Amino acid sequence: MNKRYDVIIRNGFLVCPDGVKKADVAVCDEKIVEIATEISGSAKTIIDAAGKHVFSGVTDGHVHFNDPGRTEWETITTGSSALAAGGGIAYFDMPLNCSPCTLDAKNFKAKLAVAQKDSLIDYGFWGGFTPKNLENFEELAECGVIGFKAFSCFSGIDEFERADDYTALVGMEKLAKLGLPLMVHCENAEMTRDLTSLALANNKTTVRDYFAARPPITEIENVSRMISFAEETGCKLIIAHISTAKAVELVTQARSRGVDVCCETIGHYLILTDDDVERLGTVAKCSPPIRDTQNQVKMWAKLLNDEIAFISSDHSPCDPKLKDGEFLKVWGGISACQTTLPAMLTHAYHARKVSLEGIARLTSQNVNEIFRIQGKGKIAVGYDGDFALVDLDKKFTLQAEDLFYKHKVSPYVGDSFCGTVTQTILRGTTVFKDGKIVSKPIGKHLRPNL
Repeated sequence: MNKRYDVIIRNGFLVCPDGVKKADVAVCDEKIVEIATEISGSAKTIIDAAGKHVFSGVTDGHVHFNDPGRTEWETITTGSSALAAGGGIAYFDMPLNCSPCTLDAKNFKAKLAVAQKDSLIDYGFWGGFTPKNLENFEELAECGVIGFKAFSCFSGIDEFERADDYTALVGMEKLAKLGLPLMVHCENAEMTRDLTSLALANNKTTVRDYFAARPPITEIENVSRMISFAEETGCKLIIAHISTAKAVELVTQARSRGVDVCCETIGHYLILTDDDVERLGTVAKCSPPIRDTQNQVKMWAKLLNDEIAFISSDHSPCDPKLKDGEFLKVWGGISACQTTLPAMLTHAYHARKVSLEGIARLTSQNVNEIFRIQGKGKIAVGYDGDFALVDLDKKFTLQAEDLFYKHKVSPYVGDSFCGTVTQTILRGTTVFKDGKIVSKPIGKHLRPNL
């Protein structure tokens, strides 16, 4: 009997959890239904992936698409398109820098309405964690947030207040009961505030002055503090965009004694150094800052030792005018969601021999497992037909015109990559192919399977 499928991808090298295998994969009703050396049968769409590697599509756990309210910075349309161009099939959008911030059910639903209309790919949403919305955690959980996000220091947005110690303790007790994780931007509030104020008072506003105002200890101290709260309350804790190897060590030590804590890092902490930031200027300013070469080497060692759970982009664009001025004073955020997978293929696989299945875990599998997103993150029967087709050896130099961001700026413009995404498939539908968006918005809301 001739089987009939929606999609068959033939002749590709599938990057599966247990390794790379040359095989066909079939999708029906948006799900992977068969994987075999050769699938007999027919399909509405047959894709010849000869010479290509087929990854599970990227899930970016940390983006700021700023919609609604700050669409002059980025939109869900442009952000989701850029992510798809980089092999992305899903993202988790932060509760800021949209305006108003996602601090209650009303504002969650406003953001959801935009995504339902405009998101090319699947999406989940973070809820805000501030002193002003502790009573709204339950309603946000009912809405389906994948977790909550807090800042230990000033967030950069006045309406999204930092979580003081009381808020951290009470809020984490609440989240432990709700069964949802807390992600924290860990930088000590008093140290960063006072060191920055001192620098400004002395007219010290260069890139090196910025680094001095946010030294590694500001992260290390706060990671230790947040782990203490998590250990006391039983709340699942995720350290956001960890930038120092010493902070990763604290996470590893806590895990070894049973604390439910893990960390993400961002590509720029692995790819760029402080010298690169000095060369590039404000386009490469972020918080925590990019560290020195010695720390970068140690971060790679931590990654290779499986001490970092997943890699995100922390895509945090702004109006380019906010990047004009003295380094210490301008907006801190990097546009990067389109380049995460090519960057990992270049710097992890080609340069450091990280396995392809390891890259798939870091960019897709682990993040979906941590946030309990059912049916995402693996090339396996029963999972969504989400794929990024990659020509591993095809090189390209990123040009500004290649970017799908609202503002075509990134510190990676002009950089060379080895590993080109040629096609992105979401639940069996091709959304990006050969440099173009080829689908209408088809994203669906992802909720944790609690």
